[in-house]
Amino acid sequence: MNRRSIYAVLMVSLSLATVARAMGAQDAGLTAQSNAQAKIRSMVDTYMQSIDDADPKLGATVWLTTPDASFIDPLGHERGWDQIADVIYGKLMGQTFEKRSLKNVGAVAVHLYGNAAVVEFDWDFVAILRSDGKTEVHTTGRESQVYVNLPGQGWRLVHVHYSGPPVKAPTGF
Repeated sequence: MNRRSIYAVLMVSLSLATVARAMGAQDAGLTAQSNAQAKIRSMVDTYMQSIDDADPKLGATVWLTTPDASFIDPLGHERGWDQIADVIYGKLMGQTFEKRSLKNVGAVAVHLYGNAAVVEFDWDFVAILRSDGKTEVHTTGRESQVYVNLPGQGWRLVHVHYSGPPVKAPTGF
C-alpha cells in the first residue's frame, strides 16, 4: 500500500469512529430520556395511588416536601408541602371521602426539558362521601404536573394544576 492509500484508510477509519461515537452518545441520550420518562410515568402512578389511599406518606415519596411545592385545584391553591398534605390528602381526600378511585383516561404525556418535565393527562375520579357512606361523587378532568430533577433527590413533583373537562366553545367561536 502506498502512502495515499494508507492515508485514505486512516481517514475513513477515523470518520467511522467519529460517527460511531456520535451515534453512541445519541443512543445514550435517548436511553437517558426514555429512562427519565419511565421513572416519571411510574411516579404518576404512585401519585394516583397516594390520592386513592389519601396517604401523605406515600405522596411524600413523589412530591418535593418543601414550601416550594404547589397545588392548584378548583377549590383553592395550596402552597407548600405542609398545606398539600393537610388540605389535599387530609381534609379533601381523607375527611371528605371514604373510598376514592383516581384513574388516568388515555395516554399520559411526559415532556422532558432537561432537568424539568411537564406531564399531562385526563382523569376520572369516583369517590364515596364519608358524611353518609353512600353518596357517590364522580368527576372528570385534566391535569398537568411539573417535575424537577434535583441533585441528590432525583425527580420530584413540584406542582399540580387540575381542572374540569373542557367546556364547549360558544357558537361562532
